[in-house]
Amino acid sequence: MAGTVLLAYYFECTDTFQVHIQGFFCQDGDLMKPYPGTEEESFITPLVLYCVLAATPTAIIFIGEISMYFIKSTRESLIAEEKTILTGECCYLNPLLRRIIRFIGVFAFGLFATDIFVNAGQVVTGHLTPYFLTVCQPNYTSTDCRAHQQFISNGNICTGDLEVIEQARRSFPSKHAALSIYSALYATMYITSTIKTKSSRLAKPVLCLGTLCTAFLTGLNRVSEYRNHCSDVIAGFILGTAVALFLNHSASMTEVT
Repeated sequence: MAGTVLLAYYFECTDTFQVHIQGFFCQDGDLMKPYPGTEEESFITPLVLYCVLAATPTAIIFIGEISMYFIKSTRESLIAEEKTILTGECCYLNPLLRRIIRFIGVFAFGLFATDIFVNAGQVVTGHLTPYFLTVCQPNYTSTDCRAHQQFISNGNICTGDLEVIEQARRSFPSKHAALSIYSALYATMYITSTIKTKSSRLAKPVLCLGTLCTAFLTGLNRVSEYRNHCSDVIAGFILGTAVALFLNHSASMTEVT
């Protein structure tokens, strides 16, 4: 976990990993969309995204575990199972606390892992955003841009703000799409795998569909604001889904199903 957090920190907060400089055509219509502004000006700002991503599954896990623990039949089975799994009948640790730590810990690990995969993909590919040419502001009167089919591999042709240009080279895969679908899918799998009460027959599908729909709308928002291509969002959805399914299969839900 510590290594994952540290690597995510280097990707997010330092310039240790330089973004690949990808070439482009000066007349590429797919890269001429209007500049939507900084991420803070987006309808879904990074602060809102990260707060919702962290809070939603955490709240669902807390409420779900506490609710199940106060159901007598469920509590008795959990006490017996968790005590045996953890200590081999040697000593005792509250099963409620153990389960909460396990589920939230695995969720946090997957969230940081997804962030690392996304940043690695963006750094390696250097895929250009739909508004790249708008912020790049290449000199269209230069010899390189006059030829309609001339491929520009020289990154120095851009005359815009360097910080904005670098951000415009980090489009594939979409971070918002990957993180949102991972969080929503993890919460969904937790709900369907661990909450077994009869009274939740309607609440479970409504809650699951609500979280998945929110993640889907987050990806659509990225496309509608010209911050990512459709392919970037689809790749983000696939990446986040893969991480969530892998953790569900190998680390999180298998002990309690």
